[in-house]
Amino acid sequence: MCHSTDVPDIERISSGTRILVAISGGVDSSVAALILKSKGFHVIGVTLKIWEGFPSRDAKAVADSLDIPHHVFDVTEPFRSEIVKYFACEYFQGRTPNPCILCNAEIKFRYLLALKAELGAEYVATGHYARISFDSRKGRFLLRKGRDATKDQSYVLHRLTQHDLSSILFPLGDLTKEQVRAAASKAYIPVADKSESQEICFLAGTDYRDFLSGYENQRIEPGPILDTAGRLVGKHKGLPFYTVGQRKGIGIPGSKRLYVTKIDVSRNAIIVGEEEDLLSEGLEARDVNWIALSAPPHRMRLGIKIRYNAKEVPGLVLPKSQDMAEVVFDTPQRAVTPGQSVVFYDNDVVVGGGIIV
Repeated sequence: MCHSTDVPDIERISSGTRILVAISGGVDSSVAALILKSKGFHVIGVTLKIWEGFPSRDAKAVADSLDIPHHVFDVTEPFRSEIVKYFACEYFQGRTPNPCILCNAEIKFRYLLALKAELGAEYVATGHYARISFDSRKGRFLLRKGRDATKDQSYVLHRLTQHDLSSILFPLGDLTKEQVRAAASKAYIPVADKSESQEICFLAGTDYRDFLSGYENQRIEPGPILDTAGRLVGKHKGLPFYTVGQRKGIGIPGSKRLYVTKIDVSRNAIIVGEEEDLLSEGLEARDVNWIALSAPPHRMRLGIKIRYNAKEVPGLVLPKSQDMAEVVFDTPQRAVTPGQSVVFYDNDVVVGGGIIV
């Protein structure tokens, strides 16, 4: 489907080019900056302050160790009003969001690309494990999986546009995590052994339920728990505290294993069923961003990924409009969750993706 010319990010630009590198204080972004500097590029370190307590001192320490200029820009207000609000509102509407996906497109890369011109740089680089190539036949940039399948981050980048991809570099796209840590250790980067954070940044160790309970005086109403036949089997503590596929914490006694199969906002109800009730033959997606295509064809057989850590499965993608699509799985999938993102792949190329309805 895609006839790409595999042009490594760094190979498509000349030495001495000014590149703005996002430095978070972690090992990945640090090695991205290290690689670019070692190739002879003029590297400018930038840290976006997106939340209180961020950035850490590590970002400045990394910049100092690499002897590159370092700037900090405060984007806490748009992050709070766009990402945190989105996160909370989705849960209050019975959906399970992935705020990192929206943050990448609407905060991180939007502001980094704006700062690129302000700081006189030509490209923006980050420590994501993904690759970019160019489809000469279609005249389009392609987003591709990182070489390290265990670290690939193309899923969380699927909302990037052609305009974005034309100015972005991913220096780690061909590397494994082990290679990145080895490079950091060899260069004596101070965060070489720093562990990775797996949590949502603004929660900072807080359970998301506690966060939502105190969010802007929102009222969380208890309500009925119903089985798939509509019978009352219990009482829930509030819709935001549950997600499709959840088993623990439902609080229904009995020998059967019950799972949340649906969140019904109109009735303020949680629907529960057995494991087979979690299976779905397909899904609908909104806000679809087509990266590899200017206009989608009537149907495509592609690899489908319904959450970040999910296994990619085969299925049929049926575009309904420029920003809507239906997906039919080859075999039913477990716990398809509204609010999460579905991403479509042609081998290692991200064809597009959207939000599960």
